[in-house]
Amino acid sequence: MSSRSPDEFRLGAPLYDRRPRAGREPVDPHELLHRARRLTADGHPSAGGAWERAATALRRAGGSITPGDHADALDATALACRGRARPAAGPLFSRAADLHERAGQRGKALVSRARALLSGPEPGATVCAGLEELGERATSLHATGQATAAETATVLLLRCRARADLLDTGPDPATEAAALRGELTGLIAFAAPHRATPAVLAVLAETRALLGRVTVPDDPAAALSGLRAAVADHRAGGRPWLAAESRLLLAGVLRATGAHQEAAALLRAALGATATATSVHGADRARLCLALARTLGGADGGPDRAEEVALLAEAVRHADAVAGDSRLSTLARLALGIARAEHGRWREAAAVLEEALSGLAEDGDDDETARVRARAWLAYCALCLGEPGRASREFARAAAEARRWDDRRHGAALSHLTAYALCADVSPEKAARAYERAADLWRSVGDHASAALSLRSRARRVREVWGADAAEVVEEEALREAARGLPGGDDGEPDGARGWLRGLPEPYGPPGRYQVGVYGEVGGAGAGPTSGGAEAGPRTSGGAGTGPRGRRRPEEQRVSRVQGCV
Repeated sequence: MSSRSPDEFRLGAPLYDRRPRAGREPVDPHELLHRARRLTADGHPSAGGAWERAATALRRAGGSITPGDHADALDATALACRGRARPAAGPLFSRAADLHERAGQRGKALVSRARALLSGPEPGATVCAGLEELGERATSLHATGQATAAETATVLLLRCRARADLLDTGPDPATEAAALRGELTGLIAFAAPHRATPAVLAVLAETRALLGRVTVPDDPAAALSGLRAAVADHRAGGRPWLAAESRLLLAGVLRATGAHQEAAALLRAALGATATATSVHGADRARLCLALARTLGGADGGPDRAEEVALLAEAVRHADAVAGDSRLSTLARLALGIARAEHGRWREAAAVLEEALSGLAEDGDDDETARVRARAWLAYCALCLGEPGRASREFARAAAEARRWDDRRHGAALSHLTAYALCADVSPEKAARAYERAADLWRSVGDHASAALSLRSRARRVREVWGADAAEVVEEEALREAARGLPGGDDGEPDGARGWLRGLPEPYGPPGRYQVGVYGEVGGAGAGPTSGGAEAGPRTSGGAGTGPRGRRRPEEQRVSRVQGCV
């Protein structure tokens, strides 16, 4: 078979090894081919780039590659497809499967077909049925010696991963999760005797990590044990490019159980290990930075803002280097802007938040929570910079979107902040109307103490515009609301605004009970850390635990979907 054009191996897939490579780069086509085969056998992310260079050299030398080599090259290229390049992975895997069949590599063909099924936007019943059939075929082939333990375990793991992604869509997720845990336990028992084979050890580590993920909501202690074993297996296998997800999951469970110091130590070690490893994907580095910053934010004694800001800036840099993963860049910028605002660096924060908003607009991202959060913190920065007119406009835009949410407390809080900014902009009549809107929203959700706060602020503006008699009517209304509610705090103006803004729902979340988010947190393991406390104004729900319209759809949860790349 003649060598294919190297263009077949590109297809927009980002290469992992763009940094200068240490040592001598082979120039002989056969040495390049040997290197590509070795990297493929190791499951190394740079295998796609190695195959591209080998194919180019072979074509120039008039050489050829076998169907099996060609299939391995397509597999490696497809595994590197992330972000906008992801749709190209399915056809590549399918063609690789056909070539594996032609080369007599039936086990590899089943792995490629399983990956092709999983390369669509979301798994569904049809995909799971196809994976079920492939799993049965892999088991039969292994029994007759036609598929290796690694190939068989990989197909079975990919089938389990598809089922895990669908757990929250079924009628009885807890029962289905228990059944899946049993299947994963059986897969571990199948793979464990073959752990001396590096490829099997990698599958074993991934299986333990998936078992930990679907165990966290129901038994965090058992999940911790399994995830520690997964990290240990990854370490023993010497494949750091596969270990990031397990470390993120373990750190997420440690955070949820209050072990912030251990989580921080784990993530620092992971970042230290990836600092010199060119094989670790930029998205994984960005997620590790985001997770460590989040861990520091929830640690005892409050966050170290300087380190948090530095980590988030690094996350932005790594996320920007990932082609086609705009949501990760947006999330990193949003977190960086908020951290700078909390640190009092309002002008720098405003610049980053404006970039986040521009990115959302350019990419057509319809995630309301990201827009509302960015606008609200941008408004806060404008207020602190002495730009109340701009602050009132941004707060009003955020409030208009938030008022459409099922949880109207966020719209009420932002309406109250809009009114405060209008006061600072010397627009008492507009401010009085905004306070009235906020009070109505608070009242509609039964938060009478917060309604009283908004009414007292409205009364002051009414006094300025319409006189003392009209203000007394509003004050009496505020007293009635206060009597119906619990004792309230301050008016949240201006610094108390941060307590309200921290309570806004997080973008692209929360994940479902058995799903994992960008920080490595499983939805059912508890909410992530939130900062603050003493400055909180009227009470709002939010953080990692609630969304504006209830549970998010899977496509809305996922910022950077973990590829089934064992």
